Amino acid sequence: MTCDQHDTTLDLDRLARYLEQHVAGFRGPLRATKFAGGQSNPTYLLDAQSGRYVLRRQPPGQLLKSAHAVDREFRVLSALADTPVPVARAWHLCEDRGVIGSMFYLMSYVEGRIFWNPALPEVDRDARRDYYASIVTTLAALHEVDPQAVGLGDYGRAGNYFERQIGVWTKQYRAAETQRIGAMEALIGWLPAHCPADTQQASLVHGDFRIDNLIFASDTPQVRAILDWELSTLGNPLADLAYFCMCLRLPSQGHITGLRGQDRAALGVPDEQEIVARYCSLRGLPAIDNWPFYLAFSFFRLASIAQGVKARALQGNASSAQAHRVGAMVEPLAQLAAELIA
Repeated sequence: MTCDQHDTTLDLDRLARYLEQHVAGFRGPLRATKFAGGQSNPTYLLDAQSGRYVLRRQPPGQLLKSAHAVDREFRVLSALADTPVPVARAWHLCEDRGVIGSMFYLMSYVEGRIFWNPALPEVDRDARRDYYASIVTTLAALHEVDPQAVGLGDYGRAGNYFERQIGVWTKQYRAAETQRIGAMEALIGWLPAHCPADTQQASLVHGDFRIDNLIFASDTPQVRAILDWELSTLGNPLADLAYFCMCLRLPSQGHITGLRGQDRAALGVPDEQEIVARYCSLRGLPAIDNWPFYLAFSFFRLASIAQGVKARALQGNASSAQAHRVGAMVEPLAQLAAELIA
């Protein structure tokens, strides 16, 4: 993961004093470097006398209700600490906004590789299949965690997950809407009318499971940590699977790089059918009905998220200089979903 220049918006002396009082073994002084790429919750690498840490905070400015819930991220990281799911260690949650101006939490720094392109140009053809196998295995392991057993039984609401999510993201989209987009209007009408019965047992759903939210070991195709749990909840695990499979359909040029139009067989990247079949085999699931619905919902949801980033960029409080590029994705994402429901 790349970093921007050293951050000057944090009161580092005050932050160091606070962390020395609340995190065992922490010792300042420290310096902070903001990670590039994040759109939602600003994230910093902290170099302290006692080692390296990662700090994630809520962004400044007026926030939509329930958005940027870094406290939920901290809770889920803590709950997964002793499970097979690879995560960073959660050190401390600070709800006192007086320390740095917003709620934040501290976690361990996980050394490894992050890939931004699902074509994996950094590795050879034979290795790509192993990387994808590790990704699907990690996702299946996440969905096998018993939420009740790890203290997350109340982490999401009861009822049909997709009905609830369609309602949530429609409201979020409307709250951040800046122009009328025909494809989004079509989706807002189509998705509720075609929502399948929720027959899957509720799992912990990551909510943003894609390749650039994974840290891999430096020299092997093994996932060492899943990042960015802001959108996690309890729900239908097929939402995560379909969301990940979007990378096969997204354009190869854009803020979020996809594999649309590329020769995946030549690359050594498994096709969508193989990914879905491997996931179902690992979890002992039958074939998935209504697959186009899950994909269309995933594109709609990502478009709604991008619209929120666009609105924050227009207000001047987005956390990345790339926010305007993300905002430009809203209509193309909606069009891809419209292709699925046509």
